[in-house]
Amino acid sequence: VPCDGFSDIESLGCPSHFFEDELMCILNMEGRKGLTWKYYAKKILYFLRQQNILKNLKEYLQRPPDQQSFLEGAVLIDQYCNPLSDICLKSVQAQVDDIVDKVRRVLRTKHPRHPSLAPTAEEVLVPEVELQRQVLDAMNCVLYEQLKYKGNELDYYNSLNSYIHQVLIRRTGIPISLSVLYLTIARQLGVKLEPVNFPSHFLLRWCQGKEGSTDIFDYTYIDAFGKGKQLTVKECEYLIGHHVTEEFYGVVTSKEVLQRMVGNLLNLGKRESTDQSYQLLRDSLDLYLAMYPDNVQHLMLQARLYFHLGIWPEKVLDILQHIQALDPSQHGTARYLVQHTLEHIERRKEDVGPEVKLRGDEKHKEVCFSVGLIMKHKRYGYNCVIYGWDPTCMMGHEWIRNMNVHSLPHGPHQPFYNVLVEDGSCRYAAQEKLEYISEPREIPHPDIGRYFSEFTGIHYLPNAELEIRYPEDLELTRATVQKIYSSGKE
Repeated sequence: VPCDGFSDIESLGCPSHFFEDELMCILNMEGRKGLTWKYYAKKILYFLRQQNILKNLKEYLQRPPDQQSFLEGAVLIDQYCNPLSDICLKSVQAQVDDIVDKVRRVLRTKHPRHPSLAPTAEEVLVPEVELQRQVLDAMNCVLYEQLKYKGNELDYYNSLNSYIHQVLIRRTGIPISLSVLYLTIARQLGVKLEPVNFPSHFLLRWCQGKEGSTDIFDYTYIDAFGKGKQLTVKECEYLIGHHVTEEFYGVVTSKEVLQRMVGNLLNLGKRESTDQSYQLLRDSLDLYLAMYPDNVQHLMLQARLYFHLGIWPEKVLDILQHIQALDPSQHGTARYLVQHTLEHIERRKEDVGPEVKLRGDEKHKEVCFSVGLIMKHKRYGYNCVIYGWDPTCMMGHEWIRNMNVHSLPHGPHQPFYNVLVEDGSCRYAAQEKLEYISEPREIPHPDIGRYFSEFTGIHYLPNAELEIRYPEDLELTRATVQKIYSSGKE
């Protein structure tokens, strides 16, 4: 399924629930068969759900600000980045309601006549500051003492901290995700808190003076990451270690809150260059550009990302054309990418198909292992499955030097294998470093279906595409496993 291949699905014009039902039937197939079907069904379902979520997000952003729930916005971001997970606003809201009920029970014990206990409390603001303080004290008791919510200081840069459904499950988060939860609970109990886009540490503010005051000293600032601690203006500066101007204490809109949440995910996506982080980077860029479609910086980042991954060259050209129309000063950079993208399109037209590797070729005589075999790395101990091989190391000189390949007894002049590793990574391993595994088991890699159609219990069967590339490997794999495992000995 190429990136532009999804347009074929859209052109069929069927209701989305029809597609979802069919795809879910494939994904729910029992057993170890149909791996390739499941792999591509998951990709298509990912795309279809994201398209629907993006539509919902754009509708959300078109509403008046007072009709944009912070919780709903956080759920939309969560859904878009995790479209295959069962996440819905109704379920998340039910979990928040459960926390609200716990807070009411604490309030009922300490302040039985509190107005927040009235049946219509969530529609009426609690007027007096002291009554509001009682609500916040009860909230802190429930969230941080009873339920043990906390800021995730040990694993701050984990993307799970940004997803509201995971915050509720794991009871950990970062300042902005915990603030959205805290603010939502407070508002349901009649206390109006407002989001503050404070640098490096998202906060909430609670008015102590006249409502709508522009004086930053009329507010107490709440750190949901710091167990609901209430801060003065000076204490906010101590929190981040430097002075900031008054503008950073002002309230922000729901769209600006979402922008910061997406910005955090963008930064996480940039931190590592793994397939998983590229997906996060792609998803967060989609979200950012849905909110700010003419942001040149992020459009250029999206074009560079697609270019780097070698996907969707026609989309890259469209993005670059849009960038040049928005900002002519980007013409030089855009022209460079346009030139190389056009070259990529031409090379794709000339592509004669996959290289076929035959065991009978003299240059392949040293290749001992075959695709589909489950192996173990002698040095690092990981289990993996082979999905490709080369008669000698085909990586560049820099990679060979960085990986210290020359220190191996046979150096780069030995077969090297493309392997899918059980930790979700893809590696390129030397033949002398791989060995047969005594008790083979499935490799839980997200790309397993891209290369294999079935797990037999001992080895993997290549799918049609892989069989074309390595037409003689399947028989060798079968012969190998029969020799190794039929007697129950390694």
